[in-house]
Amino acid sequence: MPRPTKWRCVGYMPQVNFFMPAGVSLPLLEEICLSVEEVEAIRLRDLEGLDQERCAQKMRVSRTTFHRILGSARKKLADALFNGKAFRIEGGNFELALRRFRCNHDGYEWQVSFDTMITNPPRDCPNCHSTDIVSLPPFKYGWSNGRR
Repeated sequence: MPRPTKWRCVGYMPQVNFFMPAGVSLPLLEEICLSVEEVEAIRLRDLEGLDQERCAQKMRVSRTTFHRILGSARKKLADALFNGKAFRIEGGNFELALRRFRCNHDGYEWQVSFDTMITNPPRDCPNCHSTDIVSLPPFKYGWSNGRR
């Protein structure tokens, strides 16, 4: 039986999750899928310019796992760019670095860190102890990973 996949820490949710080449009809396009953690690996390494050790620390994975995630993402992007394919960003094994919650009883809002979400996710409001709480989307458009 394989080991369970560790949750990867993601600090940023992409606001746009679909890209396609201009001038090609959608029904004719092949599509590839990048996971949210693959996009995070590209953001940290290529956009932020962090070294692989620091990127791995931020995502809470080993350096070899980070290297594998980054390699997979770069291969998929190269395929899309050079072969005229569309790509979609969705899914994966990740949790946001900070998750926001709101209590439906008293309206109190708070944030929970990645480490806490993995080990002890909130079950009630820290203000009034009501169990009627909801997870808020990471930004105003509300795109989510559909896990919880």
